[in-house]
Amino acid sequence: MQHVVLHALAEGLTPADVYRRISDYGRYPEYSDAFREVRVEPPLPDGSTVSDWTVEFRGGLMRWRERDTYSPETYSLAFEQISGDFQTFEGSWRCEPRGGGTLVVYTAAFDLGIPSLAEVLGPVAESTVRTNIARVLRGLADAEVIDEPSAAARD
Repeated sequence: MQHVVLHALAEGLTPADVYRRISDYGRYPEYSDAFREVRVEPPLPDGSTVSDWTVEFRGGLMRWRERDTYSPETYSLAFEQISGDFQTFEGSWRCEPRGGGTLVVYTAAFDLGIPSLAEVLGPVAESTVRTNIARVLRGLADAEVIDEPSAAARD
C-alpha cells in the first residue's frame, strides 16, 4: 500500500474558505490537465456524495467512483473508492488555522492491485498524486506545498 501525506499553506484564507474550495471537486480539472473529468452526484440523505473521476496516469486513464463524506464543522472530508481501477483508494483532507492562513493536510492510501509492479508503479503513482494535488491547491487556494508544518507556519 502506498501512502501520501501532503502539507500546504494557504496564506490569507480561513479554514472555512479553503475547505469550501477543496470540497468543490468539479473544479479540479480547471487546475490540472491530469483531471480529465470529475462528476459529483447530488448529495445523499446523510450529506455525503458520490463522485466519478477520470484521471490521466502514465499515458492512460484511471477511473474510479468514490464516496465523499464532508465534515464542515471540522473543515475536513474523507473519501473512499467504491469501485474502479485501484484495488484500494482512500484518504482525507483537513484544514486548520496557521498564522494568518490555513494549513491543508491531504492524506491518501492506495494500492494499484498489481503486486508484481508495485515496486515500480507505486512510487510513480505517489509522485503523480502529489503533483496533481499540489497543482489543485495552488489553483484553488494559492496554497504552496511545504514539507512539514514548520514552526513559522504554526505562529
